[in-house]
Amino acid sequence: MTSVETIVRAHVADHARRLARIDPDLVPVTELLGDMASRGKRLRAAFCLAGARGAAGGPLPPGTADVASALELFHLAALVHDDVMDHSEQRRGLPTVHRRCAAEHRRAGWTGDADAYGEAVAILVGDFCLSWADDLVDHGFADHDRRTRMSGRAVWSQMRDETIGGQFLDVLGQVQPTTSTQRARVVLRFKSARYTVGHPLRLGGVLGGADEELMDSYEQIGLTAGEAFQLRDDVLGVFGDPEVTGKPVVDDIREGKRTLLVVVASERANPVQRQQLDRHLGDPGLTEDDLRTVREILADTGAVDFVEHRIEQLTHESLRIVDASTSDEVTRLALRDLIERCAWRRA
Repeated sequence: MTSVETIVRAHVADHARRLARIDPDLVPVTELLGDMASRGKRLRAAFCLAGARGAAGGPLPPGTADVASALELFHLAALVHDDVMDHSEQRRGLPTVHRRCAAEHRRAGWTGDADAYGEAVAILVGDFCLSWADDLVDHGFADHDRRTRMSGRAVWSQMRDETIGGQFLDVLGQVQPTTSTQRARVVLRFKSARYTVGHPLRLGGVLGGADEELMDSYEQIGLTAGEAFQLRDDVLGVFGDPEVTGKPVVDDIREGKRTLLVVVASERANPVQRQQLDRHLGDPGLTEDDLRTVREILADTGAVDFVEHRIEQLTHESLRIVDASTSDEVTRLALRDLIERCAWRRA
C-alpha cells in the first residue's frame, strides 16, 4: 500500500506543479487536492492489489499500483461531487471542499455568492481527480498487451457508467414519493457497492491475467461484500459516531436518502411512524430531536435488525466465495480481512 500512497501523492504533486505554472492563484486549489488525496482508507486500492496478486499467483503485475491509485482518485472525485449534491458539511473530519472554498471566499471579501463559488470550485476539483485517474489507468496498462489494455479499459468504463448512473438514481430517489426495497438495492449496488469491491477486484484480475472462473469469483465477491460495505455505510450514516466517521450523522436523513434501512422502516411503519418519517426525511431544518425520533423508528420497526442481519448474511456468503476461489492462500487471507473490515468497520 506504500506504493499507492507514493503514486497518489506524486501524481497530484506533478499536476500541481503544472497548474502553478499557469497562474499562482491555482496553488490553493492544488494544496487542497493534495490534502484531500492524502486521506482515506484505501479499501478500493487494497481490493485491486489483492485481485491482481490472486490472479498472478505471485508478485504484482506491472502497473497494478498505478491502477489501484487511479481508483483512489476516482473515489475522491465521487466524494467531492457527492458532498456538493448532498450539501454535506464535513468529510474525513474536515470541512468539505465546497464549504472550505466558500469560507475562503467570505474571508477574502470577494464579490458574488460564496456558496455558489464553493460549489463551482468543488465541481472542478472533482473533475481534476477524474481526469487524473484516467491518466493513471492508461499508465498502469501501458506495458500490457493490447487485449489486456482493452479489457482493463472496458472494466474501467463500466465502473464509471455504473457509479455515475447509480448516483443519478440516488438523487432521483430523494425527490420521488416512494421507493421499493428493490430500487434501494439497485442504487446501493451501482452507486457504491460495485466500485468499492467488484470493479477493483476485476481490474486487478485483468492485470494479473485471471481466468474466467476467478473473474466470476471476483464478481460474486464484489456483489456480496460490496453490498455489505454500503449497508454498513448506511447504518453509520445515521447511528455512527461523528468523531470516528468524520462526518455528521444528520446528512442522510436531512437529504432524504432512500437507503434500504429507511425503505424497510417505511414499509413496516404504522401510520404515525410513517407520517413522522415523511415529515423528517429531506427536511433541511432537521434537528437533533428529529434525528432521535427517526432513529427510534428505524429501531422500533426492526429495520436496523433487518439490515444488520443482511450484512451478516452477505459477509458470510462473501467469505464462502473467497474460500472456494482459486486464489492462493495469501490472497484469500487478505480478501477475508478486507471483507471483514468492510462489514464491521466503525468509520
